Amino acid sequence: MQTLGISDSTPRTESRLKSLFWPSIQTGSDVDYLGAQGYWVCTVVSVLSFVFLVVSGQPISGIFVLLFYYLGGVGVRERSRYAATVVLLAYVGDTLETGLGVLRVLIGALLLSNLRATWIASRWKPASEEAILPPRLSETWADKLADRLPMWLWPKVRIAYYVFSVCFLVVLALGLAIILRRRG
Repeated sequence: MQTLGISDSTPRTESRLKSLFWPSIQTGSDVDYLGAQGYWVCTVVSVLSFVFLVVSGQPISGIFVLLFYYLGGVGVRERSRYAATVVLLAYVGDTLETGLGVLRVLIGALLLSNLRATWIASRWKPASEEAILPPRLSETWADKLADRLPMWLWPKVRIAYYVFSVCFLVVLALGLAIILRRRG
């Protein structure tokens, strides 16, 4: 794979920490890397939220939250600005409901970075050879999960996700309104 030029070892144009919190795009490999990074951030958020909700005795809510964030990550991987935006909005709304914490602020910063990266990547169209997106691999389980699955799944669930996410955000907003009304 290395000799064909399609391996994951394409040098990054910036450090991993900078790409997490303030990504930029120089090449097609950067576009692909940031999409995969956004997918993994949303996947981790979905799993952590699911586990937390199941442990706190809310498994049905956990399933909806898992689907919301995971499918949002699939949309982020496919450069959907809408998916990146609603994931960030939902996370901010949930943070307002549950309160701030160091981990929440860190994850919120990562989701904001995802939105920025997705916005930049969705408009990436330079006409140079460096702009060509690398092929999506399927050698390992992680490659199949982050590269192949979103490419196959997003066209099939995109419209349903739009409807689901609007309903999810409405329920979240109603919950936030009820909490604020009780406090006031």
